[in-house]
Amino acid sequence: MQNFTNTNRQEPQKKSAAARVRGFDEIYRYYNLAQVAPQAERCIQCGDPFCTAIGCPLGNYIPQWLAAIADRDVEKAFLLANETSPFPEILGRVCPQSHLCEGACTLNDGYGAITIGSIEASITDLGFATGLKIPFPGVTRKQKVAVIGSGPAGLSCAHFLLRAGIGVDMYERSAEAGGLLAIGIPNFKLDKGIVRRRFDILKQAGLNLHLGCEVGRDIEFDDLLNKYDALFLGLGSTGGRLPHLDHERHGNVFLSMEFLSAVQQRVSGGKLERRFDVRGKRVVVLGGGDTAMDCVRTSIREGAETVTCVYRRDEANMPGSVKEYHNAIEEGVEFYFHRAPKQIIVDDDGRLTGVEVLETCLAEPDADGRRAVKEVPCSEHCVLADVLILALGFDVEDYTFLPLAGVDIRHRRLVIDQANGRTSHPKVFAGGDCHRGAHLAVTAAADGRRAALAIMEQLLKD
Repeated sequence: MQNFTNTNRQEPQKKSAAARVRGFDEIYRYYNLAQVAPQAERCIQCGDPFCTAIGCPLGNYIPQWLAAIADRDVEKAFLLANETSPFPEILGRVCPQSHLCEGACTLNDGYGAITIGSIEASITDLGFATGLKIPFPGVTRKQKVAVIGSGPAGLSCAHFLLRAGIGVDMYERSAEAGGLLAIGIPNFKLDKGIVRRRFDILKQAGLNLHLGCEVGRDIEFDDLLNKYDALFLGLGSTGGRLPHLDHERHGNVFLSMEFLSAVQQRVSGGKLERRFDVRGKRVVVLGGGDTAMDCVRTSIREGAETVTCVYRRDEANMPGSVKEYHNAIEEGVEFYFHRAPKQIIVDDDGRLTGVEVLETCLAEPDADGRRAVKEVPCSEHCVLADVLILALGFDVEDYTFLPLAGVDIRHRRLVIDQANGRTSHPKVFAGGDCHRGAHLAVTAAADGRRAALAIMEQLLKD
């Protein structure tokens, strides 16, 4: 360990931009054992590891599995990585590590942070490739829990309940399990076979998965309350936010998740609805987070003539992953910073022709510590567009059956006890985006784990 002076930070090899934009295959070739060990050996094994203590919402055993894989002990590293995290090979691929564990790494200032995310993904990939398995006892207890939603929060909750031998029935309204992991994150970041493998593991451990089953339509919420000992709500936050501009529901203005899920359906073998075909078109995406990066990079692969990202702050203040931003630039996306949308422009024939934007500047930090955005008067100009994609965040859908059952909702978010994830109903727990609003897969995973532990404590003492 502590070999950072002799070994530089080295990202996994990735395909050239010219090669990768021709398809939706994952762009990174994650480390083999000979590559991962030297990268892990760079860790200085801090006495108070910031990567874990302040960088990782799951509090993963990062220094411990780094030391194990540095010693070429794949099994020990695999078991440590999978002890605290419900799906490390997924989070290693999709987390914005630059804002989390790697951003908190002691070596980040001067030597380059440990490539924690890539090592995390590689450890579990290597473990599965050598036949290692996550220890599940099978369903050994009489209690049973219903998990509603199969996204990161629900998947995490089910994982930890099954690790304790508690039976889980999962209800997912879509035809494929995984929530946004399956239908929202493009294959070039997360191959869907990786997500399906996780569900196969849980099904072997005792998970009963009910796909195409929507609570409140196909099955009543009250029936679940009567049937199960506890419920976990991982409903997500899939209602796209609108900018409240005229023409925002024009046929060539898409919500980000409409577009991404439509393309994902085509990539998975279905047909692309004609309105989402952006070939030869000028695409403008509004937003600066990872979803916006997914939209611009998908548009490039779908054959758009030009792809432009418009964001009201600057590069340093983008909420998404730094590596996704740089990947987008490499693939041909143009970025217009310090611009806010003011008007969607439609010509006399009803065709979308562009979006009028106003220049902005950053003022002093506001109440939440983030620098406020100020508009520059008389700076209006037009960005030409045939298609406009809105990646402005998400809101929780309106679940009318929850208040009727005694589950508190405020400002369209589920209210929970922060210590255990319990809602106002004693049998119902929740976590992830339906409580936080649109956030990260890793924070949803942490919420699911926290609720699972609380459910265990409640059920096993009764």
